[in-house]
Amino acid sequence: MPHELVEFDTKKAHSARMYDYYLGGKDNYPADREAASQVMEAFPDTAQAARANREFIHRATRFAARAGVRQFLDIGTGIPTEPNLHNAVQAVDPSCRVVYVDHDPLVLAQARALMIGSEEGRTAYIPADVRDPDVVLGSDTLREVLDLSQPVTLNLGAILHFVTDAEGAHDIVRTYLDAFAPGSYLSITHASSDLNPEIFRKIVDVYARSGLTVTLRDKAGVARFFEGLDLVEPGLVPLHRWRPSADFYIPEERLAWADKAFGTWAAVGVKP
Repeated sequence: MPHELVEFDTKKAHSARMYDYYLGGKDNYPADREAASQVMEAFPDTAQAARANREFIHRATRFAARAGVRQFLDIGTGIPTEPNLHNAVQAVDPSCRVVYVDHDPLVLAQARALMIGSEEGRTAYIPADVRDPDVVLGSDTLREVLDLSQPVTLNLGAILHFVTDAEGAHDIVRTYLDAFAPGSYLSITHASSDLNPEIFRKIVDVYARSGLTVTLRDKAGVARFFEGLDLVEPGLVPLHRWRPSADFYIPEERLAWADKAFGTWAAVGVKP
């Protein structure tokens, strides 16, 4: 059965609203701020890591757009914060089409107000859970906006660590990819268990106390999501090392620090 959408409960922390707080947004509530503050106490570089994650997503999706992909499926969208994914790819080509997916009603409310794309392209929103690929892929909205006979870029930014192995995280990603045409891209960022294990165990505990399950994975565990795909150089690396740009530049002498400080694996793969 499809997973139920999250109820709008301001008394319970939610990952999307916590992420909004990390980025300095205002669409969060005391429970979100309390939980997020505990994460930031254990992990002082949280805000910078959140920004690094967004910058990677923009680099990865712009890369796909420059490679000729004009369709994007962004699952685990989170609360809109300019620039959004459609802003990034439609700057490359205004005809790009983007479908956003999230299961938080606050994200839905904000998406309707903020996710307005170019006249040449199109943006749409599906209220659904990443763990329900049949719901997402079978959506009339998705089929109206995206042509699955043509390549699609699937972006799963900072979402898969909220899907457990028992829920079939790797099989879920495979189901999405099986529906896409050759030449499609997969972009992932994922909190690691091996780049900064001590600190990230503390973060997992904070989320658990707020009723949120986080599953950290090591490099091999994240690499499994890309089985059967051709990895784009430089492969699976800490997210700030993937084709860095001037928008988020880390000096050479700070790279090792950033590996631990951000603690996140990232990669882009292409379906042959």
